Amino acid sequence: MSTATRSIEPLLYTPEEAAEALRLGRSTVYELMADGVLEYVKQGRCRRIKVSALKAYVAGMPSEAITH
Repeated sequence: MSTATRSIEPLLYTPEEAAEALRLGRSTVYELMADGVLEYVKQGRCRRIKVSALKAYVAGMPSEAITH
């Protein structure tokens, strides 16, 4: 009998998980949320960030040109 473990990709991230995924500090993620830069949903007292919001934030980040 196979005991393959199936990993379920989360659809919502906590601010701490989003910070880890973005490689940013937790307080930076909270600031982005407070400034309206990073969209989130609120359920009761919990704030969660959709995967699509994380991807949209990254896609909208300006690329820095490297000049020598």
